Amino acid sequence: MSTQMAPAASALKKTALNATHRAMKAKMVDFGGWDMPVEYPCPGGGLIAEHIAVRTAVGLFDVSHMGEIQFRGKGSLAAVQHITMNDASRLKDGQAHYSALLTPQGTFVDDILVHRLAENDYLLVVNAGTKDKDFAWIRQQVGGWPGIHLNDYSSYYSQLALQGPRALETLKKLTATDLSGIKNYWFAWGTVAGVRNTLIARTGYSGEDGFEVYIPSDEATTVKVWDAVLDAGAEFGIRPCGLGARNTLRLEAGMSLYGHEISEEINVFEGGLTHWLKLDKGEFIGRAALMAVQEAGGPNRKIVGLEMVERGIARDGYPVLSLHGELLGQVTSGSPAPFLKTNIAMALLPVAAAGGEDVLVEVRGSRVRAKQVPLPFYKRPKKQS
Repeated sequence: MSTQMAPAASALKKTALNATHRAMKAKMVDFGGWDMPVEYPCPGGGLIAEHIAVRTAVGLFDVSHMGEIQFRGKGSLAAVQHITMNDASRLKDGQAHYSALLTPQGTFVDDILVHRLAENDYLLVVNAGTKDKDFAWIRQQVGGWPGIHLNDYSSYYSQLALQGPRALETLKKLTATDLSGIKNYWFAWGTVAGVRNTLIARTGYSGEDGFEVYIPSDEATTVKVWDAVLDAGAEFGIRPCGLGARNTLRLEAGMSLYGHEISEEINVFEGGLTHWLKLDKGEFIGRAALMAVQEAGGPNRKIVGLEMVERGIARDGYPVLSLHGELLGQVTSGSPAPFLKTNIAMALLPVAAAGGEDVLVEVRGSRVRAKQVPLPFYKRPKKQS
Protein backbone atom coordinates (compact mmCIF):
# COMPACT_ATOMS: atom_id res chain seq x y z
CA MET A 1 0.00 0.00 0.00
CA SER A 2 1.31 3.43 -0.95
CA THR A 3 2.29 5.73 1.91
CA GLN A 4 2.30 8.81 -0.31
CA MET A 5 0.21 11.58 1.22
CA ALA A 6 -2.37 13.49 -0.79
CA PRO A 7 -1.25 17.09 -1.42
CA ALA A 8 -2.51 19.65 1.04
CA ALA A 9 -5.05 22.11 -0.32
CA SER A 10 -2.41 24.86 -0.18
CA ALA A 11 -0.12 22.77 -2.42
CA LEU A 12 -2.74 22.25 -5.11
CA LYS A 13 -2.66 24.31 -8.29
CA LYS A 14 -5.41 26.91 -8.51
CA THR A 15 -7.19 28.57 -11.41
CA ALA A 16 -7.78 32.32 -11.40
CA LEU A 17 -11.35 31.60 -10.24
CA ASN A 18 -10.40 29.63 -7.13
CA ALA A 19 -11.47 32.35 -4.69
CA THR A 20 -14.68 32.85 -6.67
CA HIS A 21 -15.56 29.16 -6.47
CA ARG A 22 -14.94 29.16 -2.74
CA ALA A 23 -17.01 32.30 -2.25
CA MET A 24 -19.84 30.50 -4.09
CA LYS A 25 -19.48 27.62 -1.56
CA ALA A 26 -18.54 25.13 -4.27
CA LYS A 27 -17.50 21.67 -3.14
CA MET A 28 -13.79 21.56 -4.00
CA VAL A 29 -11.76 18.45 -4.80
CA ASP A 30 -8.22 17.51 -5.78
CA PHE A 31 -8.43 16.83 -9.51
CA GLY A 32 -5.07 15.88 -11.01
CA GLY A 33 -3.27 18.19 -8.59
CA TRP A 34 -5.73 21.06 -9.11
CA ASP A 35 -8.16 22.48 -6.55
CA MET A 36 -11.36 22.34 -8.61
CA PRO A 37 -15.12 22.66 -8.03
CA VAL A 38 -17.06 19.40 -8.33
CA GLU A 39 -20.49 21.02 -7.78
CA TYR A 40 -22.15 24.20 -6.49
CA PRO A 41 -24.81 24.27 -3.76
CA CYS A 42 -27.08 26.71 -5.58
CA PRO A 43 -30.72 26.83 -4.40
CA GLY A 44 -32.14 23.60 -5.74
CA GLY A 45 -28.69 22.99 -7.18
CA GLY A 46 -25.97 20.41 -7.14
CA LEU A 47 -24.73 18.03 -9.82
CA ILE A 48 -28.13 16.97 -11.13
CA ALA A 49 -29.42 20.53 -11.50
CA GLU A 50 -26.17 21.54 -13.24
CA HIS A 51 -26.42 18.59 -15.63
CA ILE A 52 -30.06 19.35 -16.50
CA ALA A 53 -29.24 23.05 -17.03
CA VAL A 54 -26.67 22.14 -19.69
CA ARG A 55 -29.09 19.76 -21.45
CA THR A 56 -32.00 22.22 -21.42
CA ALA A 57 -30.52 25.73 -21.14
CA VAL A 58 -26.90 26.68 -20.45
CA GLY A 59 -24.12 25.98 -17.98
CA LEU A 60 -20.75 27.62 -17.35
CA PHE A 61 -17.60 25.64 -16.50
CA ASP A 62 -14.16 26.74 -15.37
CA VAL A 63 -11.79 24.50 -17.35
CA SER A 64 -8.72 26.66 -16.92
CA HIS A 65 -6.79 23.65 -15.65
CA MET A 66 -6.50 22.34 -19.22
CA GLY A 67 -3.12 22.69 -20.92
CA GLU A 68 -2.23 24.68 -24.04
CA ILE A 69 0.89 23.85 -26.08
CA GLN A 70 1.80 25.90 -29.14
CA PHE A 71 3.81 24.87 -32.22
CA ARG A 72 5.30 27.63 -34.36
CA GLY A 73 7.68 27.57 -37.29
CA LYS A 74 7.97 26.05 -40.75
CA GLY A 75 8.33 22.54 -39.35
CA SER A 76 5.16 22.73 -37.24
CA LEU A 77 2.78 20.85 -39.52
CA ALA A 78 5.24 18.00 -40.02
CA ALA A 79 5.75 17.74 -36.27
CA VAL A 80 2.03 17.77 -35.49
CA GLN A 81 1.45 15.14 -38.18
CA HIS A 82 4.18 12.94 -36.70
CA ILE A 83 2.81 12.91 -33.16
CA THR A 84 -0.97 12.88 -33.76
CA MET A 85 -3.38 10.38 -35.32
CA ASN A 86 -5.70 12.78 -37.19
CA ASP A 87 -4.71 14.59 -40.39
CA ALA A 88 -3.77 18.16 -39.49
CA SER A 89 -2.97 18.93 -43.15
CA ARG A 90 -6.72 19.13 -43.75
CA LEU A 91 -7.22 21.94 -41.25
CA LYS A 92 -7.87 25.48 -42.46
CA ASP A 93 -7.01 28.64 -40.54
CA GLY A 94 -9.58 28.92 -37.76
CA GLN A 95 -10.42 25.21 -37.72
CA ALA A 96 -9.88 22.60 -35.00
CA HIS A 97 -10.24 18.86 -34.72
CA TYR A 98 -10.17 16.07 -32.16
CA SER A 99 -7.04 13.92 -32.19
CA ALA A 100 -4.65 12.00 -29.95
CA LEU A 101 -0.99 11.56 -29.12
CA LEU A 102 -0.16 7.87 -29.46
CA THR A 103 2.49 5.52 -28.19
CA PRO A 104 4.39 3.30 -30.68
CA GLN A 105 1.94 0.54 -29.66
CA GLY A 106 -1.03 2.58 -30.93
CA THR A 107 -2.30 3.30 -27.42
CA PHE A 108 -2.90 6.73 -25.91
CA VAL A 109 -0.46 9.23 -24.47
CA ASP A 110 -3.43 11.63 -24.35
CA ASP A 111 -6.43 12.80 -26.36
CA ILE A 112 -6.24 16.41 -27.53
CA LEU A 113 -7.73 19.19 -29.63
CA VAL A 114 -5.60 20.66 -32.43
CA HIS A 115 -6.33 24.25 -33.53
CA ARG A 116 -4.77 25.75 -36.65
CA LEU A 117 -4.17 29.39 -35.74
CA ALA A 118 -2.39 30.15 -39.01
CA GLU A 119 0.07 28.57 -41.41
CA ASN A 120 2.90 27.07 -39.30
CA ASP A 121 1.03 27.91 -36.09
CA TYR A 122 -0.90 25.26 -34.12
CA LEU A 123 -2.36 25.22 -30.61
CA LEU A 124 -2.82 21.84 -28.91
CA VAL A 125 -5.18 21.65 -25.94
CA VAL A 126 -4.32 18.75 -23.64
CA ASN A 127 -5.74 17.28 -20.45
CA ALA A 128 -4.86 18.91 -17.15
CA GLY A 129 -3.53 15.83 -15.36
CA THR A 130 -1.29 14.86 -18.28
CA LYS A 131 -0.04 18.29 -19.39
CA ASP A 132 3.47 18.04 -17.99
CA LYS A 133 3.82 14.46 -19.23
CA ASP A 134 2.50 15.45 -22.66
CA PHE A 135 4.83 18.41 -23.03
CA ALA A 136 7.85 16.34 -22.02
CA TRP A 137 6.81 13.59 -24.45
CA ILE A 138 6.30 16.08 -27.30
CA ARG A 139 9.71 17.63 -26.68
CA GLN A 140 11.26 14.17 -26.67
CA GLN A 141 9.66 13.26 -30.00
CA VAL A 142 10.02 16.48 -32.03
CA GLY A 143 11.73 19.07 -29.84
CA GLY A 144 14.99 18.66 -31.74
CA TRP A 145 13.43 19.00 -35.18
CA PRO A 146 14.48 22.09 -37.17
CA GLY A 147 12.00 24.89 -37.72
CA ILE A 148 9.90 24.23 -34.62
CA HIS A 149 9.34 26.43 -31.59
CA LEU A 150 7.46 24.67 -28.79
CA ASN A 151 5.92 26.61 -25.92
CA ASP A 152 3.78 25.60 -22.97
CA TYR A 153 1.34 28.50 -22.67
CA SER A 154 -0.95 26.83 -20.14
CA SER A 155 -0.32 29.45 -17.47
CA TYR A 156 -1.22 32.25 -19.91
CA TYR A 157 -4.82 31.13 -20.49
CA SER A 158 -8.01 30.84 -18.51
CA GLN A 159 -10.54 28.68 -20.33
CA LEU A 160 -14.29 28.97 -19.77
CA ALA A 161 -16.84 26.63 -21.36
CA LEU A 162 -20.43 27.71 -22.06
CA GLN A 163 -22.44 24.61 -22.92
CA GLY A 164 -26.08 24.06 -23.76
CA PRO A 165 -28.82 25.05 -26.23
CA ARG A 166 -28.86 28.65 -24.92
CA ALA A 167 -25.07 29.07 -24.98
CA LEU A 168 -25.09 31.08 -28.20
CA GLU A 169 -27.81 33.42 -26.98
CA THR A 170 -25.88 33.96 -23.76
CA LEU A 171 -22.50 34.63 -25.34
CA LYS A 172 -23.78 36.87 -28.12
CA LYS A 173 -24.78 39.45 -25.50
CA LEU A 174 -21.09 39.87 -24.70
CA THR A 175 -19.47 39.99 -28.13
CA ALA A 176 -19.89 41.57 -31.55
CA THR A 177 -18.36 38.45 -33.14
CA ASP A 178 -20.78 36.59 -35.42
CA LEU A 179 -21.12 33.44 -33.33
CA SER A 180 -23.59 31.82 -35.71
CA GLY A 181 -20.85 31.99 -38.34
CA ILE A 182 -18.53 29.83 -36.22
CA LYS A 183 -19.24 26.24 -37.22
CA ASN A 184 -18.71 23.22 -34.97
CA TYR A 185 -14.96 22.71 -34.41
CA TRP A 186 -14.10 26.14 -35.81
CA PHE A 187 -13.02 29.23 -33.89
CA ALA A 188 -12.61 32.99 -34.26
CA TRP A 189 -10.89 35.82 -32.46
CA GLY A 190 -13.02 38.52 -30.89
CA THR A 191 -13.76 40.70 -27.89
CA VAL A 192 -15.78 39.11 -25.07
CA ALA A 193 -17.03 41.22 -22.15
CA GLY A 194 -14.51 43.88 -23.15
CA VAL A 195 -11.58 41.45 -23.28
CA ARG A 196 -9.88 41.70 -26.66
CA ASN A 197 -8.04 38.94 -28.52
CA THR A 198 -10.24 36.22 -27.04
CA LEU A 199 -10.22 32.89 -28.84
CA ILE A 200 -13.84 31.74 -29.21
CA ALA A 201 -14.10 28.07 -30.21
CA ARG A 202 -17.28 26.12 -30.94
CA THR A 203 -16.13 23.07 -29.03
CA GLY A 204 -17.03 21.33 -25.79
CA TYR A 205 -17.21 18.15 -23.76
CA SER A 206 -20.89 17.86 -22.95
CA GLY A 207 -22.66 16.53 -26.04
CA GLU A 208 -24.35 19.93 -26.46
CA ASP A 209 -23.73 22.97 -28.60
CA GLY A 210 -21.50 25.52 -26.96
CA PHE A 211 -18.30 27.50 -26.87
CA GLU A 212 -14.95 27.42 -25.12
CA VAL A 213 -13.32 30.83 -24.72
CA TYR A 214 -9.64 31.43 -23.98
CA ILE A 215 -8.78 34.64 -22.13
CA PRO A 216 -5.76 35.99 -20.21
CA SER A 217 -5.31 34.09 -16.96
CA ASP A 218 -5.02 37.03 -14.54
CA GLU A 219 -7.65 36.93 -11.82
CA ALA A 220 -9.27 40.29 -12.59
CA THR A 221 -9.86 39.47 -16.27
CA THR A 222 -11.06 35.94 -15.60
CA VAL A 223 -13.48 36.95 -12.85
CA LYS A 224 -14.79 39.79 -15.03
CA VAL A 225 -15.68 37.42 -17.88
CA TRP A 226 -17.05 34.72 -15.53
CA ASP A 227 -19.37 37.21 -13.85
CA ALA A 228 -20.43 38.74 -17.18
CA VAL A 229 -21.38 35.33 -18.58
CA LEU A 230 -23.42 34.45 -15.49
CA ASP A 231 -25.23 37.80 -15.73
CA ALA A 232 -25.87 37.35 -19.46
CA GLY A 233 -27.25 33.86 -18.97
CA ALA A 234 -29.43 34.65 -15.96
CA GLU A 235 -32.61 34.98 -18.01
CA PHE A 236 -32.02 31.48 -19.44
CA GLY A 237 -31.43 29.85 -16.05
CA ILE A 238 -27.64 29.53 -16.39
CA ARG A 239 -25.83 27.60 -13.67
CA PRO A 240 -22.17 27.44 -12.76
CA CYS A 241 -21.17 23.81 -13.25
CA GLY A 242 -18.49 21.66 -11.68
CA LEU A 243 -16.49 18.64 -12.75
CA GLY A 244 -19.20 16.27 -11.53
CA ALA A 245 -21.69 17.43 -14.15
CA ARG A 246 -18.94 17.63 -16.75
CA ASN A 247 -18.32 13.91 -16.21
CA THR A 248 -21.97 12.80 -16.29
CA LEU A 249 -22.63 14.93 -19.38
CA ARG A 250 -19.71 13.47 -21.32
CA LEU A 251 -20.70 9.94 -20.24
CA GLU A 252 -24.28 10.37 -21.47
CA ALA A 253 -22.81 11.63 -24.75
CA GLY A 254 -20.52 8.59 -24.98
CA MET A 255 -17.36 10.70 -24.92
CA SER A 256 -14.11 9.08 -23.79
CA LEU A 257 -12.12 10.10 -20.72
CA TYR A 258 -8.37 9.65 -20.49
CA GLY A 259 -7.50 6.96 -17.95
CA HIS A 260 -10.85 5.29 -18.48
CA GLU A 261 -11.92 4.56 -22.08
CA ILE A 262 -8.51 5.54 -23.41
CA SER A 263 -5.12 4.91 -21.82
CA GLU A 264 -1.66 3.54 -22.49
CA GLU A 265 -3.20 0.04 -22.25
CA ILE A 266 -6.06 0.65 -24.72
CA ASN A 267 -5.45 1.15 -28.44
CA VAL A 268 -7.42 3.34 -30.84
CA PHE A 269 -9.51 0.46 -32.23
CA GLU A 270 -10.37 -0.80 -28.75
CA GLY A 271 -11.29 2.72 -27.65
CA GLY A 272 -13.68 3.14 -30.59
CA LEU A 273 -12.04 6.34 -31.87
CA THR A 274 -11.36 5.22 -35.42
CA HIS A 275 -13.41 8.10 -36.85
CA TRP A 276 -10.47 10.39 -36.03
CA LEU A 277 -7.75 7.91 -37.03
CA LYS A 278 -6.24 8.70 -40.46
CA LEU A 279 -4.00 5.77 -41.36
CA ASP A 280 -3.75 6.99 -44.95
CA LYS A 281 -2.06 10.31 -44.11
CA GLY A 282 1.43 8.82 -43.96
CA GLU A 283 3.72 7.74 -41.17
CA PHE A 284 3.07 8.80 -37.58
CA ILE A 285 3.81 7.38 -34.16
CA GLY A 286 1.65 4.31 -33.56
CA ARG A 287 0.62 3.81 -37.19
CA ALA A 288 2.59 0.61 -37.77
CA ALA A 289 1.11 -1.06 -34.69
CA LEU A 290 -2.42 -0.04 -35.66
CA MET A 291 -1.91 -1.24 -39.23
CA ALA A 292 -0.84 -4.60 -37.80
CA VAL A 293 -4.00 -4.78 -35.67
CA GLN A 294 -6.12 -3.97 -38.70
CA GLU A 295 -4.37 -6.53 -40.89
CA ALA A 296 -4.83 -9.17 -38.18
CA GLY A 297 -8.60 -8.71 -38.35
CA GLY A 298 -9.13 -5.99 -35.79
CA PRO A 299 -9.00 -5.69 -32.00
CA ASN A 300 -9.92 -8.38 -29.51
CA ARG A 301 -11.66 -5.90 -27.19
CA LYS A 302 -13.92 -2.89 -27.58
CA ILE A 303 -15.73 -0.25 -25.55
CA VAL A 304 -19.49 -0.93 -25.27
CA GLY A 305 -22.43 0.86 -23.72
CA LEU A 306 -24.38 -0.65 -20.82
CA GLU A 307 -27.73 0.32 -19.34
CA MET A 308 -28.61 -1.18 -15.99
CA VAL A 309 -31.75 -3.32 -16.10
CA GLU A 310 -31.81 -4.04 -12.39
CA ARG A 311 -31.30 -1.68 -9.47
CA GLY A 312 -27.66 -0.76 -9.05
CA ILE A 313 -24.99 1.69 -10.25
CA ALA A 314 -22.05 0.38 -12.26
CA ARG A 315 -19.02 2.31 -11.02
CA ASP A 316 -15.59 2.62 -12.62
CA GLY A 317 -13.59 -0.58 -12.25
CA TYR A 318 -16.47 -2.90 -11.39
CA PRO A 319 -16.19 -6.41 -12.95
CA VAL A 320 -18.44 -7.32 -15.89
CA LEU A 321 -19.45 -10.98 -16.25
CA SER A 322 -21.47 -13.09 -18.65
CA LEU A 323 -24.85 -14.41 -17.56
CA HIS A 324 -23.01 -17.67 -16.82
CA GLY A 325 -20.61 -15.92 -14.43
CA GLU A 326 -17.55 -15.77 -16.71
CA LEU A 327 -15.41 -12.67 -16.17
CA LEU A 328 -15.48 -10.62 -19.39
CA GLY A 329 -13.95 -7.26 -18.50
CA GLN A 330 -14.63 -4.21 -16.39
CA VAL A 331 -16.53 -0.95 -16.31
CA THR A 332 -14.43 1.97 -17.54
CA SER A 333 -16.94 4.71 -16.57
CA GLY A 334 -20.31 4.44 -14.88
CA SER A 335 -22.84 6.61 -13.06
CA PRO A 336 -26.47 7.64 -12.99
CA ALA A 337 -27.52 9.55 -16.12
CA PRO A 338 -29.48 12.56 -14.80
CA PHE A 339 -31.14 13.55 -18.09
CA LEU A 340 -31.88 10.01 -19.28
CA LYS A 341 -33.02 9.00 -15.78
CA THR A 342 -31.29 5.65 -15.80
CA ASN A 343 -27.95 4.16 -14.74
CA ILE A 344 -25.39 3.79 -17.53
CA ALA A 345 -21.82 2.68 -18.04
CA MET A 346 -19.13 2.07 -20.61
CA ALA A 347 -17.12 -1.13 -20.36
CA LEU A 348 -14.19 -2.78 -22.14
CA LEU A 349 -15.30 -6.23 -23.25
CA PRO A 350 -14.09 -8.95 -25.65
CA VAL A 351 -15.33 -8.36 -29.20
CA ALA A 352 -16.98 -11.80 -29.11
CA ALA A 353 -19.15 -10.67 -26.19
CA ALA A 354 -19.85 -7.14 -27.44
CA GLY A 355 -23.21 -6.07 -28.78
CA GLY A 356 -24.88 -9.32 -27.79
CA GLU A 357 -26.68 -10.64 -24.79
CA ASP A 358 -27.12 -9.03 -21.40
CA VAL A 359 -24.26 -9.05 -18.91
CA LEU A 360 -23.86 -8.89 -15.15
CA VAL A 361 -22.04 -6.11 -13.32
CA GLU A 362 -20.68 -6.96 -9.89
CA VAL A 363 -21.89 -4.14 -7.67
CA ARG A 364 -20.62 -4.43 -4.08
CA GLY A 365 -20.80 -8.20 -4.10
CA SER A 366 -24.12 -8.45 -5.94
CA ARG A 367 -24.48 -9.33 -9.61
CA VAL A 368 -26.73 -6.79 -11.32
CA ARG A 369 -28.10 -7.33 -14.82
CA ALA A 370 -27.35 -4.83 -17.59
CA LYS A 371 -28.20 -4.70 -21.28
CA GLN A 372 -25.82 -3.66 -24.02
CA VAL A 373 -26.93 -0.51 -25.87
CA PRO A 374 -25.45 1.54 -28.74
CA LEU A 375 -23.20 4.50 -28.05
CA PRO A 376 -23.71 7.35 -27.52
CA PHE A 377 -26.46 7.03 -24.94
CA TYR A 378 -27.62 10.59 -25.70
CA LYS A 379 -27.63 12.68 -28.88
CA ARG A 380 -28.73 16.29 -28.80
CA PRO A 381 -31.90 16.99 -30.81
CA LYS A 382 -31.40 18.29 -34.32
CA LYS A 383 -32.40 21.91 -34.86
CA GLN A 384 -35.76 22.39 -36.53
CA SER A 385 -35.52 24.11 -39.91
